[in-house]
Amino acid sequence: MGYDALLWLSFGGPEGPDEVMPFLENVTRGRGVPRERLLEVSEHYQHFGGVSPINRLNRDAISAVEKQLAAAGIDLPVHFGNRNWRPMVEDTLTEITKAGAQRVLVFPTSAYGGYSACRQYDEDIERARAAVGEGAPELVKLRQFFDHPLFIAAFADAVRAAHAELGNQPGTRTVFCAHSVPESADTASGPPSEGGRRYSRQIAEAARLVAAEAGIETYDVVWQSRSGPPQVPWLEPDIVDHIDALHAEGVTSVVVCPVGFVSDHLEVIWDLDNEAAERAAEHGMGFARAATPDTDPRFAELVVELIREHTEGAPARKLSPFPAAGCTVNGAPCAIGCCEPAKRPARP
Repeated sequence: MGYDALLWLSFGGPEGPDEVMPFLENVTRGRGVPRERLLEVSEHYQHFGGVSPINRLNRDAISAVEKQLAAAGIDLPVHFGNRNWRPMVEDTLTEITKAGAQRVLVFPTSAYGGYSACRQYDEDIERARAAVGEGAPELVKLRQFFDHPLFIAAFADAVRAAHAELGNQPGTRTVFCAHSVPESADTASGPPSEGGRRYSRQIAEAARLVAAEAGIETYDVVWQSRSGPPQVPWLEPDIVDHIDALHAEGVTSVVVCPVGFVSDHLEVIWDLDNEAAERAAEHGMGFARAATPDTDPRFAELVVELIREHTEGAPARKLSPFPAAGCTVNGAPCAIGCCEPAKRPARP
């Protein structure tokens, strides 16, 4: 039995000033985040006219994938759905179901394991099927791709281009960056039998692979976009703090590669292109940021390769010893206890 469609499943983002607060309320629903914090974050979006680039970038990437599918003679319509903003995944799956689809592949726009990077997409799938109810199609999620050769090659070329932007200065430090998560969430990432920390270990492995491909011998792995209360430990060091430390070491220029992201989310353009770049400028340091891969033609090729693993039985191409994971059906986790969400304390 074949597949009837591809569901492109992403995070979502506002596309106008009036959408920012409702979007942030969706993102933080059930978490008890103070409104003052939401207003603070909303200013980041308003800095860009209330528009996150993520929906546009997803639409562009979908268009590139559709062209690749057509060129390959693969008849698979692509539908776009989000977790937190329009088009909502529940609405998109309803449309797919009305069109008669019975089996659908799902491409989540995250390359990694962990709760936020993988398990939460399983929850999105389960929620969307429940919203549709009886007759919802079977949803088969594509695997994690952090170690796919095309993903690594696109990042490696972007790192080379960023170094060239700084004149290939000797001593420029390469810094790989990913979204921070609470230490407890990282400890719980992956199947319990694996010992945890699948997310941070995959990030470290992707950084190693990109550095090797780009010919970089010395590099660092740091984190960004922390949003939790100060008393909760998160993965560190933070990118801005790390730039301070590099300056203290005498490093005069830095290339930052957002290896944890597939596209220029608002976190990338705010935390890196604004805050990190400004801190480097304060120190008189050269700064260049490597591009994310979704605008690279190889990203669409990667997605089509992942699709072919299911439609044609193509072999899975990967560069690391990590097990291929993330491919599950109808929102089931990869394994019992895999990437369990943190249990929030009961409210008094």
